[in-house]
Amino acid sequence: MSTLVEDNPAKRRFEILVDDALAGFTAYLPRGEVLVFTHTEVDRGFQGKGVGGTLVRGTLDQLRARGTTVVPQCPFMSAFIDKHPEYADLVADLP
Repeated sequence: MSTLVEDNPAKRRFEILVDDALAGFTAYLPRGEVLVFTHTEVDRGFQGKGVGGTLVRGTLDQLRARGTTVVPQCPFMSAFIDKHPEYADLVADLP
């Protein structure tokens, strides 16, 4: 199973492709240098396979490389960051 996480700025979301099929996304609203994440969704056929975690991890890794911070209003992303404190430094207050 090959995965690719990429930003789709036109749709304001990061998407995960699994074997070239869109498997899920995490939506954001840009607020200056901060991205406010509002919703994460994984297609039913990919749920329970770690796709959501791979999506959020890939998103946060890319944002760290860019120097961007996040406001995780999405419960899934917030729970992921709580379970993986190595990403806590990316969390910002809402601008």
